Amino acid sequence: MEKRELGRTREKIPVIGMGTWEMGDVQNEGRTLEIQALRRGIELGMTMIDTAEMYGQGNAEKLVGQATRGMRDEVFIVTKVSPEHFGYDDVLRSCEASIKRLGVEHIDLYLLHWPSHKVPIEETMKAMEELVSRGKIRYIGISNFSVAQTLKAREALPRSEVACNEVRYSLTHRAVESELVPFCEREKLTVMAYSPLDTGKIPVKKVPSSLVDKYGMTPAQLMLNWVTYREAVVAIPKAANVEHVEEDAAAVSTRISGDDYQALSRIFD
Repeated sequence: MEKRELGRTREKIPVIGMGTWEMGDVQNEGRTLEIQALRRGIELGMTMIDTAEMYGQGNAEKLVGQATRGMRDEVFIVTKVSPEHFGYDDVLRSCEASIKRLGVEHIDLYLLHWPSHKVPIEETMKAMEELVSRGKIRYIGISNFSVAQTLKAREALPRSEVACNEVRYSLTHRAVESELVPFCEREKLTVMAYSPLDTGKIPVKKVPSSLVDKYGMTPAQLMLNWVTYREAVVAIPKAANVEHVEEDAAAVSTRISGDDYQALSRIFD
């Protein structure tokens, strides 16, 4: 699996990871299948797993903990704190609760899930830096922040860096492309694309069959190849089942050409 540097950290992360939105709530056979999918993804090099305290009210974090038990050194775990917990003490408590649910000693990358309009970013980031100093988290990130909000988040970190901004980005959902992605490229922030397959709404009929045949890829694989074409971008498609995980992992075994990247961009512009 191709790897890229996380922000300015020199940490290498896979260009295709796994997301867990709407996972962790099912039981018995369904839960077993989700665990199998996550473990298969790890085998295939998709060793970055993204989750959040709000996913399934903590059940997604528990699922990730169960799926990665015995292989902590192999995985890069990303989770997120919700805006209602952005107060200093609340951030510390949320992190400890996530660590407990995940069954780990630390979180690799801890993100602010959405901007808050109630708690000053300085208070929240003070707590995030305290978590770094305590060894509870390794890196700090944000999610769904605009360029202006990203700048404020960076200014509120006197001793640390913002490593990434996790945002919705796909061939069919490109709102961040005009301003945020170029900004992150210039400033060496990783763009972590969630819903890179547009929550499963894959426009099969619009993807040229000539490209499908040329690269031997499915439309979904071409979408993942396209969204991670730019060096600053990695993607976290949902790890729904083993079949989907295997399809996703093979999406970047070869790279589409610059001309074909531009062609796809024009079709979906």
